[in-house]
Amino acid sequence: MAAIYAAKGRPQFNPLIAHVADLAAAERVAVLDARARALARRFWPGPLTLVAPIRDPKAVCDLARAGLDTVAVRAPAHPLAQALLARFGGPLVAPSANRSGRPSPTTFADAMAETGAAAGAALDGGPCAVGLESTVVSLLDVPRLLRPGAVTRTEIEAVVGPLAEAEADARRSPGRLTRHYAPKAPLRLDAVLPSPGEAYLAFGPFPQAEGIWNLSPTGDLTEAAARLFAYLRAADATSPLGISVGPIPDLGLGEAINDRLRRAAGFVG
Repeated sequence: MAAIYAAKGRPQFNPLIAHVADLAAAERVAVLDARARALARRFWPGPLTLVAPIRDPKAVCDLARAGLDTVAVRAPAHPLAQALLARFGGPLVAPSANRSGRPSPTTFADAMAETGAAAGAALDGGPCAVGLESTVVSLLDVPRLLRPGAVTRTEIEAVVGPLAEAEADARRSPGRLTRHYAPKAPLRLDAVLPSPGEAYLAFGPFPQAEGIWNLSPTGDLTEAAARLFAYLRAADATSPLGISVGPIPDLGLGEAINDRLRRAAGFVG
C-alpha cells in the first residue's frame, strides 16, 4: 500500500478508493444505509463513489483510508476492472495513475509515462470513455457532494434529495487538494481568446489554428469531459507560456469539468 503513495508522490492524508464488484461486495466493506443502497442500485457499476462508515477495517487497511473511520467504495463498469476484481476476490484500492497533482491520464500511454516505471504489471483497457474521475458522495449524515464527476448533481439529487456542500467531510474524499490535475504551464480560465504565447482550449465554435485544442466544437459537455485531460497534456507538451481555457457552462457535467479546471489553476470556489 505504501508503494502506491510513493509511486504517485501522494500525501498519506489523501484516502484511496476501494473498488468492489457490486453492491453485495461493498456491503462487506462499508456500512451502507438505504440512501447509499439506492444510489448504488441506480448508478453501479459506474462512476460514483460512496463514502460510508467502515464495516471491516481489515478489508481496507488504515493507510488506504488515511486513518479515517470511513471508506470510499465504488463498483467500476469497465469489463477489465470487473475481471480483475473477480480474479482477486476482494476490494482493490486503485487511484488514477498520475503523479500526485498532475492531470489524470486517460490513455495507457499517458499512464505509463506518469507512473509506469513503478508498476509491477500493466493492463491496457483502452482510452477512458468518461475522462473524469468518479463523483464522490458522502452519506455520513446529510448527503454531501465531495467531488463532482460524471454522475451529475441533478442525477444524484433525484435519488436522495438535495446535496449539502463538502466542507464537513471534505478530507474523506480524494481529489480535494486546492492545486490538483495541474499542467506545468500556468492555467487561465474563462478566456474568450488566448494571449500571445498561450495554448488555448476552446469550447464551442472556434476557428481551428495551431495551438488550439477544441474540447467540443458543438458544445457537448460529455465530449469535453472525455477530452479534457488529454488536451491539457497535449497543450502542455508544446511548452507554452500558459494555457488558457474558454468559458464552460457550470451546469450538469460542466460542474465537474470546471472543478477540475479550477483545481488545475490552483484555486477553488
